[in-house]
Amino acid sequence: MTYSLEGESRIGAWLDRASIVELSATAEFPDSMLGLIQEWDAWRERLPALIEQGPRRSLSEVRLEAPIPTPPRDILCVGKNYADHVNEVKALGYGSIPSHPIVFSKATTTINRPEGLVDISADPTETTDYEGELAVIIGRGGRYIDERDARDHVFGYTLINDVSSRDLQGRHVQWFLGKSIDGYAPMGPVILTEGAAGNIRDWRLQTQVNGELRQDASISQMIFSVPEVIATISRYVTLMPGDIIATGTPSGVGAGHEPPVYLQAGDEVVVSCDAIGELRSRFV
Repeated sequence: MTYSLEGESRIGAWLDRASIVELSATAEFPDSMLGLIQEWDAWRERLPALIEQGPRRSLSEVRLEAPIPTPPRDILCVGKNYADHVNEVKALGYGSIPSHPIVFSKATTTINRPEGLVDISADPTETTDYEGELAVIIGRGGRYIDERDARDHVFGYTLINDVSSRDLQGRHVQWFLGKSIDGYAPMGPVILTEGAAGNIRDWRLQTQVNGELRQDASISQMIFSVPEVIATISRYVTLMPGDIIATGTPSGVGAGHEPPVYLQAGDEVVVSCDAIGELRSRFV
């Protein structure tokens, strides 16, 4: 996890809902999550001992930050990756189930922290929508990654809310502007490393709005699996350590309702996965 204390960004390990271990207190430990990803081979075997012996701190004393507050480049996003979601937004003109992954990007300035505020006044169309998603963090980069080897290139997994302005998304045809309003990508709360992940297809992804369950799907329902997505992107683009891939959202978005139900000031959205935790955001 990335957190800040007295204005200083630090790296820690999440122990439970109440406490963390301060890894940055260890001499020579990387001072950012990106640094840890880049030096992962040198630290991965040492981490269990560091976590066992490191200083504890109450979670209430720190401020959670996005795991990678400043990514090396734009977030890579997969669109229309759950069949039920494709069907619910057909009326918006987004077409049928794709035969190949649809990949677009989202600006780095969209990154927002867990428990953060999302300013929807920046969307003049008042059509801001939520999209709870599993995000993949690339560890070892590369090109032409074979699907069978794809998870060897994963550092870990986190949650992301691909907040979107639906009218801007349609107005500009390309999705970049509708997806890239500043602060429109809450991310976190932690990264679960690949070594601890196990069978991610068994995970369940859920989104609640003001306590109402809106999205509920198994990762196994993805049209294109995580290995397929990594293999496809790396066929054309060299993946780099710290790259973030948002893997698509299931059905239940606000635009899929009849009539659409868009986010309003005061709404709280919680994206969750038991393996990773809860990503909570308030819209203002």
